[in-house]
Amino acid sequence: MNKKGLLFMMLVAVATAGQAKVRLPHLVSDNMVIQQQTDVRLWGWAKAGRKVTATTSWSDQKAEAKADKQGRWLLTVKSPAASYEPLSITFDDGDGKVTISNVLAGEVWVCAGQSNMEMPVKGFGGCPVLNYNQEVLNAAGKRQVRSAKIPSIMRMTPQEDANTEWRECSPATVGEFSATGYFFAKLVNKALDIPIGLIEANKGGSRVESWLTKENLEKYTQEPTDTMGIVNYKKEFDYQRALVWGNATFNPILNYTVRGILFYQGCSNVGDPGNQYSERLKLLVEQWRQQFGLGEIPFYFVQIAPYESGNAQGTWNALLQEQQFRASQIIPNSGLVCTNDAVYPYEGTQIHPAQKQKVGERLAFLALNKTYGMKSVICESPSYKDMLIKNDSVLIHLNNECGGTSRYVDIEGFEVAGADRVFHPAKAQHFWKPGGAYWDECIIVKSDEVKEPVAVRYCFRNWQLGNLANQGGLPLFPFRTDNW
Repeated sequence: MNKKGLLFMMLVAVATAGQAKVRLPHLVSDNMVIQQQTDVRLWGWAKAGRKVTATTSWSDQKAEAKADKQGRWLLTVKSPAASYEPLSITFDDGDGKVTISNVLAGEVWVCAGQSNMEMPVKGFGGCPVLNYNQEVLNAAGKRQVRSAKIPSIMRMTPQEDANTEWRECSPATVGEFSATGYFFAKLVNKALDIPIGLIEANKGGSRVESWLTKENLEKYTQEPTDTMGIVNYKKEFDYQRALVWGNATFNPILNYTVRGILFYQGCSNVGDPGNQYSERLKLLVEQWRQQFGLGEIPFYFVQIAPYESGNAQGTWNALLQEQQFRASQIIPNSGLVCTNDAVYPYEGTQIHPAQKQKVGERLAFLALNKTYGMKSVICESPSYKDMLIKNDSVLIHLNNECGGTSRYVDIEGFEVAGADRVFHPAKAQHFWKPGGAYWDECIIVKSDEVKEPVAVRYCFRNWQLGNLANQGGLPLFPFRTDNW
């Protein structure tokens, strides 16, 4: 054999060996964060029928799996307690070993939703995030917070892998992290002193239907699921298409072992009729929990912020907020963040408000209290409880005051209406008198324009900011007592 032939055979041998070596998905890679103290799933591809063995730096135990006819394999390893000690995992299918390094054990959360979850710490064009420079400088030494961003792409069929990598937080990288996710992770890391991993699987402008499976769309909606139907439907708005985003942007993460899901979405569903949004969000949560196969994992989500929507006095934004509040009542192991105060007065036409710190930190409050047992953390906003009409006044009680309200006078955001169903701005103040009767402490709401009130609303408009909060500084959820 001549030298050229020998060289060719050697190259073929090298290439064949490289192809035979066990292959891992992009998420199972250097710098990853694995969920602590549980059975962590690891998966990939090898030759059909080949046995794959995984060994870890923290244990003498080995885990094995056999590749199926398509070459897929999945195994589980027992993960250690959270720490900042770099770990490694080695995979061997007999044709060569693959080792991933600088792995940390900690807590892993999914960051799902649309653009307000996708919005990075550096902001979008024309949409800044508050205190960007300070966050960049403060990111030094924060490598215990890590993130993997799943590319936002569309596919008609479920995808098994996504071109991503794990990023360690630093001044050079923090600007690319989801702002809401980062501020969540930053606070949880500080409170628990353990690594936090974020998997960012989101797409700006997406609807709740964008993430439902073909089976759920066909069973519960009228959304098209065939290729031509999806292409022709709302053709000018790719980001609003059903099915395709879940297939390519969410499906690749479903084997990953996570603690829970953070969700910030809703703007693209404004205008949905009746209870459609809350029912479909409940369906989506049930779908994701079933797909992850990890039980009733926590689902903490964000109420959309006030937004003028072309008419500051309209209510379609408020109606979606109402649907989100309803969803929080019908989805088990969930929690909702109120954002009524997380906008500046000049942000009425800004769909991406700058105060993402408040949003991420309030998601962290929910997780710290409900998931991690820090019950001293106040995590729930107050909400409407009941009312009593007395002469020209409406007396209001709230849930979740947590010991008191943030102010007694100059309370803004209330409106009252009479039988004519016309709402007028109202004055509101805290009322208390000794005696201990149920209505001896309440909020009194009244308007000089309404002598016989029948209904009250709080910030129930597209753009209306209130100033009432509970003892923990969490704002009152917008509400209405009517159903007009």
